[in-house]
Amino acid sequence: MRRYRFALTIFAFLLVSASVKAQNKLLTIDDLFDPEKRINFNGSPPTSLTWMNDGAHYLQSKVDPATRTAQLLRVNAATGESAPFFDHSKMEAAFAQLPGISREAAKQLAHRGAYQMNPQQSAALINYANDLFYYEFNSDRAVRLTNTPEEEVGEDFSPDSRMVSFARNNNLYLVDISSQRERALTTDGSAKIFNGRLNWVYQEELYGRGNFGAYWWSPDSTRIAYLRLDDHPVSEFTLVDHIPHFQETEVTPYPKAGDANPTVKLGVVAAAGGDTRWVDTFKYQGGEFLIVRVGWTPDGKRVVYQLQDREQTWLDLNFADPATGKSETLFRETTPAWVEITGEPRWLKDGSFLWLSEKSGWQHIYHYSPEGTLIRQVTTGKWEARSLDGVDERGGWVYFTATEHSHIANHVYRIKLDGTAMARLTQTEGNHAASFNPQLTLFLDNWSDVNTPTQVRLFKSDGSLARVIDENKVEALKQYKLGRVELLQVKTRDGFVMEAMMIKPPDFDPRKKYPVMSYTYSGPHAPQVRNAWGGVRLMWHHMLAQKGYIVWVCDNRTASGKGAESTWKVYKNFGELELRDLEDGIAWLKTQPYLDGSRIGLWGWSYGGFMTSYALTHSKSFKIGIAGGSVTDWRLYDTIYTERYMKMPQNNVDGYRKSGPLASAKDLSGKILLIHGMMDDNVHMQNTIQFAYELQKANKPFQLMLYPRSRHGVVDPLLNRHMFSMMTEFIEKNL
Repeated sequence: MRRYRFALTIFAFLLVSASVKAQNKLLTIDDLFDPEKRINFNGSPPTSLTWMNDGAHYLQSKVDPATRTAQLLRVNAATGESAPFFDHSKMEAAFAQLPGISREAAKQLAHRGAYQMNPQQSAALINYANDLFYYEFNSDRAVRLTNTPEEEVGEDFSPDSRMVSFARNNNLYLVDISSQRERALTTDGSAKIFNGRLNWVYQEELYGRGNFGAYWWSPDSTRIAYLRLDDHPVSEFTLVDHIPHFQETEVTPYPKAGDANPTVKLGVVAAAGGDTRWVDTFKYQGGEFLIVRVGWTPDGKRVVYQLQDREQTWLDLNFADPATGKSETLFRETTPAWVEITGEPRWLKDGSFLWLSEKSGWQHIYHYSPEGTLIRQVTTGKWEARSLDGVDERGGWVYFTATEHSHIANHVYRIKLDGTAMARLTQTEGNHAASFNPQLTLFLDNWSDVNTPTQVRLFKSDGSLARVIDENKVEALKQYKLGRVELLQVKTRDGFVMEAMMIKPPDFDPRKKYPVMSYTYSGPHAPQVRNAWGGVRLMWHHMLAQKGYIVWVCDNRTASGKGAESTWKVYKNFGELELRDLEDGIAWLKTQPYLDGSRIGLWGWSYGGFMTSYALTHSKSFKIGIAGGSVTDWRLYDTIYTERYMKMPQNNVDGYRKSGPLASAKDLSGKILLIHGMMDDNVHMQNTIQFAYELQKANKPFQLMLYPRSRHGVVDPLLNRHMFSMMTEFIEKNL
């Protein structure tokens, strides 16, 4: 018996020892970035859940463990019971019957994580191998809609689901599903003329990456409004891929600040074909303009479009008659600085609409009459209404996401149309993202906080919990010894309250002196301090903390997300105010007894790369800096982004001169590591090369790492591992 008890004691001791050992694991680069060894610290929460039209079910993609293929499930939202949405084997067999489609191609067509569906959710449109395919769920009907060597992009169903539209060779096409008869709606598309397709700068800065189509169906499926973008005036930029034996070049029209923009026209063409009716923008003649949003009124009688001047100091909301092209302006938005695009009108049944606006200095919801007369401001306060999620006209409720409770975490709210009875529907601290069903009776909530990967829950529209869908417990996190994450606030010298995050080493000792590695983005309205899960970057910061560094993230006022009024102060002068705020954060850090004020580093990417380069050439606060994908002279960046905040160079000569690290390379203080993707078509490598050239001429030492074939982000897993290994080594060696 004594031997038995002794064995149990030893066994228990070994279990406790193993547990303690497991909880004391330290992170490695391989844990985070090795494509074969990396650990999934994000877990596997269900993503891209799509509500069905009935409002009682949603669609969820899962991988079948037996076949290792994606399967689309129809899930009862209230109970969680699920069944295949359609028979994938039937779909695969239908595609395999098509001429020229191999069994492997049919399998890839049939097993996908998501499908582009028609409005009735009865059929799917698939873009595969540069051709378009159509399938009616749970039927034997599969159709190959296109069969050409050219690429088709921006594909979409017509509202009545009878036709599919797309862009090919920069022309707008549609194809009748029943007959497979194809029709070109425009014919003058070319390498420089884009009909119904976005060019580079419109996609990057106005309509969003991943969006290709620049056309909009009328609700009755009889007409299409589309943009015609002409890149002939735009200068070209050449990127070189040095990896092939014979270099390959990529030439893209890229309008740099102050140079010619693409010209734009808005046209309306009948789905049956014929001549385009161009929208009359006569009152804007003589001035360059941008068409930043397009849509239709619900009755299809008018095209609705938003137009801005080139420097985006105002925005007009316009109506156009699709038959005559005649335009009228409902109202013009202005601010003391620039005007941001905040979305499209949310139409109500009486023809009135809700509108998001930053004109008060904080983005809020406004209610306008059909004629564009303000009825009332629905939300108000020193916080932001971030998104308009739905309107329940029968109940009189407006559902939206806002920062009323916390500037560093989104919550879901509802309010009456008359601006009364506002209530917060999400009570758990942390960040919430809602997806409402069509009837606005339920919403899916993606929640996380700074210590917890994303979890998914179902709520009723009054905020009561209906069901926990996935708690996404990531057991791997429990095995590692992670430092404490603190969310705090620091005041600037003039009293602005900045949000900050600090990660201390796991074995933090207040009697020691620690170096600091800080991270920034700093760009207008782009906060980095959020009470939300930060993914692999957060875990790399934890790894630095394990190595004995305090990690510091502090949002300067113009990046804080605390209203447009906080961003306007950067107007016409990048860098100076941002750096002053960052240094105020550093000044607070230096008052802490556990911090070594002589060993502070800074890193960032894109605008954060610019800010790092600017800081190390305009300040002596930082011992080291890592600047990735940096703008080093704002005259080298694109028109639409740069001129929004800086105006055109010819209208702000002094601002451009002061805002570029390039002109101050001779003042570099501290050690700097420059990183750039050699095929970056957004912030061209030219920025870093010109900066390196100025550093060389000033006899300033620096390190430089270029990544072949990488664009604005280094996404190749092997190169990404190399980059973070190099960054870690640079920090350990120099800080």
